[in-house]
Amino acid sequence: MSLTAATRSRRVRREALEGYLWISPWLVGLLIFTAGPILVSLFLGFTTYKIGGTPEWVGLENYRYAFFDDKLFWPSLGRTGYYAVFTVILGISGSLLLAILLDKVVRARALYRAMYYLPSLTPAVATAILWKWLLHPQVGLVNDLLRHIGIKGPGWLTSTTWAIPSMILISLWGSVGGGRMIIFLAGLQGVPTELYEAADIDGASPRHKFWRITIPMISPTILFNLVLGVIGSFNVFTLSYVATEGGPNYATWFYMLHLYYNAFSFFQMGYASSLAWILFIIVMVLSFVQIKTSQRWVYYDFSEVAQ
Repeated sequence: MSLTAATRSRRVRREALEGYLWISPWLVGLLIFTAGPILVSLFLGFTTYKIGGTPEWVGLENYRYAFFDDKLFWPSLGRTGYYAVFTVILGISGSLLLAILLDKVVRARALYRAMYYLPSLTPAVATAILWKWLLHPQVGLVNDLLRHIGIKGPGWLTSTTWAIPSMILISLWGSVGGGRMIIFLAGLQGVPTELYEAADIDGASPRHKFWRITIPMISPTILFNLVLGVIGSFNVFTLSYVATEGGPNYATWFYMLHLYYNAFSFFQMGYASSLAWILFIIVMVLSFVQIKTSQRWVYYDFSEVAQ
């Protein structure tokens, strides 16, 4: 090896070492606060463990108990799935519609975007407390307005029938105009105007332009928001914990709330770890299915759309 090549090799190694030194705080934090707890929870999922005690290996007993003996496991998972279906479908549809409207607005565009984005900046706890008051069956503003037009408002968060729909409403209020809308706006602004101009020359209606140009061109953006939406909806916790604490009569006892109470109220850390890994597998499978089936409707070769 020539002297020049040896010098270059030492320089490359030195630069690589310097790079690792610069990112070492992040790497240490990743190993200690993220990767470490993940691996520990995987181990604890096969044990019975309470804080301050010693883990006792029980194999798959926690998972067997969850699937066959835990009376709150399947209902909590079902409620979470019900909540996820409606929040994802309505949320993505609402965000896309709002993004399309704001993309067309010319005057005061920045003002409108800021107004719709503001609810997403409200902390989750403050949102839950605010809507808990607004939806109060006796003194809440919503039922008060309904009484003025001759309608008796429901119990909302205090009703087993209306509790989850109320949760969906609150979630949509805080998310439709948030980051998902911004992502849709970015996707819409990336659609070439030449496609719409060519469609106008061919006499295409707004409906045809929406389904034949807009949707295919932003389909990767839709997939991105869909995957994130499903993941986020299955992790619903703060809203139900603050507003209802899982009530009334377990009507809003979501999966994450079930996991939380097992971990930090009953101190069953081993069982809670197994619940966390079950949720991880569910979300991973759902994400895989979405990405796999997206090959049928997501277009990355935009030349096909243009044709």
